[in-house]
This record gives sequence, structure tokens and C-alpha cells, in this order.
Amino acid sequence: MAKHGKKYRAVREKLPTSPVALEEAIKLLPGTSVTKFDSSCEVHFKLNIDPRHADQNIRIPVALPNGTGKEVRVIAFCEDDKVVAVKKAGAIEAGLEKLIIKIAEGWLDFDVAVAEPAAMKALGKIAKILGQKGLMPNPKAGTVGPDVAKMVEEVKKGKIEVRNDKNGNIHAVFGKVGFGSDKLFENLKIIVAAVLEAKPASIKGSYIQSVYLTTSMGPSIRIDQSSL
Repeated sequence: MAKHGKKYRAVREKLPTSPVALEEAIKLLPGTSVTKFDSSCEVHFKLNIDPRHADQNIRIPVALPNGTGKEVRVIAFCEDDKVVAVKKAGAIEAGLEKLIIKIAEGWLDFDVAVAEPAAMKALGKIAKILGQKGLMPNPKAGTVGPDVAKMVEEVKKGKIEVRNDKNGNIHAVFGKVGFGSDKLFENLKIIVAAVLEAKPASIKGSYIQSVYLTTSMGPSIRIDQSSL
């Protein structure tokens, strides 16, 4: 087990040992930051789902009212007549055939890719490359649609994809410590509500097994699930 530093241990000792309400945890969260930079704030869910079953996978687009605090690099797969509008909306690259060739040659300096439906067939050439990096546009993630410029704007403003990993856990960044408690709480409530609403119909009994909040490299705070 990795040994934590003195600062980490000092912060952890001041935290409650029992679960706390969501709103109280948000107020405690800035005090858990152990970095010199503006730490990201993360929420971690352990879910009672089996990712081997398609109907139990969680993959939902969530629009955070205050963004994540991170500059997101977005590209768009679209026809040439939409390139100017899409780049004006904030895309760092846009187009179809030339962009596909660029990615096929190894360029992957972006965080999110969006596409219009008509472009999806052409993406078959680089589907494996994008899929391995989790960058393939997908309607369930809100990254495929007719209005590519609008999708780019939404992602730049704070639209994220919340999805489970292979172990049935969800990890999501919902802001920076510098946001302050109110803005962090606004963002977190949106994510919690979306995860609760996405409960698969086939799940019986407990759905959320545990929830923790943490800052970058800081100790975690366990949430009292009755406060969700």
C-alpha cells in the first residue's frame, strides 16, 4: 500500500470518520486539497450493476451549469459547409476526410469528438483508434446530432459524459476547489440526479453502494446516502 505524505495524513485526521450529508461534504471538500494548484473535485460512485449486461451500463450526457474548470479541446466531424460555424463555436478542428486522415496518421490532441449523423459511416476507418481512447462520438453520450455547432458549444460550456467503468464504478470531475461551495454543489447535484435517474430497470434492491468525494490526490469523504 502506498504511503501518504505528512500533509495528506494531517488533512485526513481532521475529517469525519462516519459518512456525512452531501451538502456538508461540499463544505469540507476544499479543506482536503493537498496540492499547490487549484485541485479538481471528483465524485466516485460504486454501483450495484453488472457491466457485462448491456442494459446495466450507465452512459449519460450531463450539462454542468458551472463547467468543470478545464479547457476542453473539441473536434467535429462534419461536412465542409459547416466548418466555419463549428470552429466559431469553439472546435479546434473540423471537417471530415482530411480530419479522418489526420487522426489515422496519429493525431489525437483533443478531448472530445462530436459528429453529425451523416459523418458516422465515414468514421469506420478510425473507429478502432477513437474507440480505444474513448473518443468515438456516440448518440448516448450526446456527441452525435444534426447541430454540430451547438454540440461543440455545449461541451465547451461544461457538458460531460458520465459513464461506468468495467467494475461498475463511476468517476466524474465536477469542478475545481476555486469554484467555491455553492457552484460545486450546483454541479454535483446535477450529476447525482442524473445517476439516480439512470438506474437500470433490472436492478433490484440497492443501486448505489457508496459515494465518495475527493480532491486531486487528497483524502476522500464518504457521503451519507440518505442525503442523496
